[in-house]
Amino acid sequence: MGRLTQGSMSSKAFGTIRAFLWPVHREEHKKFIPILIISFLICFNYYLLRIIKDSIIITAPTSGAEALPYIKVWAIMPAAFLMMFLFTRLSNIFNRKTIFYAMIWFNIAYFVVFIFFLYPNRDVLHPHAFADYLQSILPKGCSGLVAIIRNWTFTTFYVMAEMWSTMIMTVLFWGFANDITSVKDAKRFYALIGVGTNLSGVLAAFLVQKLANHIFTPKLPFGTNSWDQSFTIMNLIVVGASLVSMGLYWWLNNQGLGYTEETLKAHREAPIKMGMRKSFKFLAKSRYLILIAILVITFNIVINLAEVVWKDQVKQLYPTPSAFSAYMGGVTKWIAILAAGISLFVSGNVIRALGWTKSALISPIVTLVTGALFFAALLLPKAVIIEICGAVGTSPLLLAVFLGSLQNSLLRGTKYSLTDQTKELAFIPISQESRIKGKLAIDGLGSRLGKSGASLMYQFLLITFGSIVGSTPIVAFLLLTAVIGWIFAVKVLGKQFNQLTSEQATAPSSDKEEPVPTTT
Repeated sequence: MGRLTQGSMSSKAFGTIRAFLWPVHREEHKKFIPILIISFLICFNYYLLRIIKDSIIITAPTSGAEALPYIKVWAIMPAAFLMMFLFTRLSNIFNRKTIFYAMIWFNIAYFVVFIFFLYPNRDVLHPHAFADYLQSILPKGCSGLVAIIRNWTFTTFYVMAEMWSTMIMTVLFWGFANDITSVKDAKRFYALIGVGTNLSGVLAAFLVQKLANHIFTPKLPFGTNSWDQSFTIMNLIVVGASLVSMGLYWWLNNQGLGYTEETLKAHREAPIKMGMRKSFKFLAKSRYLILIAILVITFNIVINLAEVVWKDQVKQLYPTPSAFSAYMGGVTKWIAILAAGISLFVSGNVIRALGWTKSALISPIVTLVTGALFFAALLLPKAVIIEICGAVGTSPLLLAVFLGSLQNSLLRGTKYSLTDQTKELAFIPISQESRIKGKLAIDGLGSRLGKSGASLMYQFLLITFGSIVGSTPIVAFLLLTAVIGWIFAVKVLGKQFNQLTSEQATAPSSDKEEPVPTTT
């Protein structure tokens, strides 16, 4: 079985409620449920790592949200290039199953070393004297750069958390899912996978909130305060979830329910022999892939421009690691609940009813509205803000944090439930070579280009204006420009996606579900 279901299964009718809530045939459960659990665990780690990586960097000594633009350019971007280089080379030697195991084991090894060596010895390992010297000679706007050097062990943790998102979740898991799922079946299954992954965010956020309020107990051997113990436990949970997901992945392939010899043979016959430069040249040959890349890049520019300003406000309200992580856990919980609700009750039906283009447009339009509200709370005259706060019974800081949280929750909620699903659907109708190489370039580096592009803009603004507050008006303008580019790319890509899928539906070989090439 090279696909998740046979064509005959897909033709069976469901009852109205079953079609809405669980459009999976009984004979598909043995294969689909393990995949659903793997996606749940991998995304659970993603959510957990995303919360705690921000907490340790933003609340670290002499650090803050201004460290984020620097870490994304000078640490994460080089790491993304390195990981893409290694993945490309490994793909020419080993099959995709072996690479998955190797990547998981590498991440497990790092988190074990971090938990038991780097984090306990951070005060000795961090070069505080050297960082103080740099702070004295560099401009004020470079304080974020000094912070990531001073707290270099935290920087490596942040990078590894980001690499989990890029390589494990996006490239390896979704590459695996796309390889064994047809477009027709993806329209049924991806919405359910979206529900599972978003519920994993609810669980991760719940655990963070509980552990952030943990009271220190001498019976636990981890650290000398409650936060150290909480942080260590969170990392041990990440390691445990990684082991379970790898075990299920092994079981699927061992039972012949994952990668088949046919799929692995296709990988061997079309190896990724290109380096990074040639990969981008390959990407440039396909207008279709370029448009997907624009979606990924503009989304990441938007979210990174808005998040730095918002997280700076959150730190002012919650300055300690425990308080910051507890609040971010609460936001993450609502993001996950929102995304799970959309995935379960809206996205699958919206994609089927409205089509690809209108579904993909929901997220940028929501971002445009909520982003305007957030930046209005920061940029309107102070007298107007005070009057508004008096009317609703809050303070300017609380209002800004709330609107920023609303904007972030709706952006990420629609991203996880609609943007991701429509993006993954866009990969399926193209040739296998285009899907593998294009997905690697777009997901492995396209998202980094978006994040790093936003971060470079921020670095220039911080050096020019000296602070996040001073640069906020320019950030608002840049965000508006990126959202407009996002909307334009969705409209153009939607036309091409619809054309490709309609051509395949009417082609004589469509019953074989062979994707067509898009390179010119």
